[in-house]
Amino acid sequence: MQTHTKRSLTEALEQVLLAGSDRGPTIGELVKTIGDKGFGLLLVVLSMPSALPIPAPGYSTPFGIAVALIALQMLCGRRSVWLPQRIMVVRIQPAIAEKMIGAVSRFLRRVERFIRPRHLWTYSSMGLSALALLIIIMAALMVLPIPLTNTFPAMVIFMIGVGLTEEDGLLAIAASFVGACATALYGVIIYLMIRQGPQAISNLKDWLLDWIH
Repeated sequence: MQTHTKRSLTEALEQVLLAGSDRGPTIGELVKTIGDKGFGLLLVVLSMPSALPIPAPGYSTPFGIAVALIALQMLCGRRSVWLPQRIMVVRIQPAIAEKMIGAVSRFLRRVERFIRPRHLWTYSSMGLSALALLIIIMAALMVLPIPLTNTFPAMVIFMIGVGLTEEDGLLAIAASFVGACATALYGVIIYLMIRQGPQAISNLKDWLLDWIH
C-alpha cells in the first residue's frame, strides 16, 4: 500500500474531482481516474457530500449504494472496483465538486499533523474484513429514509477512507468507535419511530436542542 502525504491526498482529490467534463465527473470517471490507487480514495470522495458540511441533496442514496458495493468487494478481496452502469453514470455537479475540494482541504489542514502511518495490523486481511462490514452498515444508514442527518455514518466512511489512503490504523480504530455510536443512535431513532411514529423525530429534535442549550 502506497503512503501519501496529506498534501498529496488533497492533490489526488483535486485530480479526481476535476477530471470530468465541464458538467462534472461521473462516478464511472472517478473509478477510472483512481484506478489501482485503492478503495480508500474512492470511499473518501463518495462520503464527502454527506460527511462534510456541503449542501448536496440527492447524493446520499446513490453514493451510499456505491459505497456498500465497494465494501462488499473489499470483503471479497477484489483489487479493482466494479459498479453497475446505473451507478457509474451518476454525475457530480462542478459546483459540488469544488465545494468538496474546499471542505476536505480545510479539514485536512486541521488534522494533517495527527494522521500518519501506524498500527498497520488494522489493515490485515481480518482487519479489512471488519472494516468492510462496518462500511456496509454505515452505507445502509446513509440511505435509510430517516428524517435526520446522515452525517454521522458518512463521517465514519470518510475516516476509514482517509485511514486506508494514509495507512493510519488509529484512524480506523477511531472510526470503529464512532461507527458504534452511530449504530446505537440510529437504533434508538428506529426504536422510537416504531413505538411513537413520526412524532418521535420531532420529540428527539426538541430534546437535542434542549440538551445543546
